[in-house]
Amino acid sequence: MARNSRLIRPGVALTCLIVVAVILIAVIPIPRAALDFSLFGGTASSDRQPSETTVFRETRWYELVPAGWDPTQQARQIREGMRDLPDSDPRAVAMLQKLRAVWSDAPINASLDGAAVRIPGYVVPLEENSRGLKEFLLVPYFGACIHSPPPPSNQIIHVRLKRPVPGVHAMDVVWISGEIHGEHSASNMGSSSYAMNAIAVGPYVQPNQ
Repeated sequence: MARNSRLIRPGVALTCLIVVAVILIAVIPIPRAALDFSLFGGTASSDRQPSETTVFRETRWYELVPAGWDPTQQARQIREGMRDLPDSDPRAVAMLQKLRAVWSDAPINASLDGAAVRIPGYVVPLEENSRGLKEFLLVPYFGACIHSPPPPSNQIIHVRLKRPVPGVHAMDVVWISGEIHGEHSASNMGSSSYAMNAIAVGPYVQPNQ
């Protein structure tokens, strides 16, 4: 009995990890201050430029989250409901699935659906060939989806390119420009609530420099 009392049940450990992860990822990627990516390297630009008449509004990650959506509150409520349940209880399993859905099915900001935006972020490659990168996820902080759990799906943009872009690698930091749309997709790197057929991908340069 003494030996068993010192062990942490796998289900409890997983639940704790997910609760901590959802709290962290809900806070880290949505600061209202400007993101500073100046310490990271640049990437190659795409060969297609935006129309001269198109104005892309510079957008920050917190704007992608609808007003009033608070994943930390939902996580706390679910955690309270699981407190006295054994891991094998079907109710605990259902609550754990609900907790995962908090960020994998995160809602979008409907006012941005179809907007022409320019936003910076880190690259998580999805598809590439000998000519370069064709599809990737754009995420708001270094290591997301690769070295740490994915952020909420409304903090991930699924980016598609008409032509492959050479020289872009995992965790490179770039600006992307294009029309952003609410579109849910899932990959082995994470779920996204937004998509963009980017017409420009270029190296990150801090604004006003």
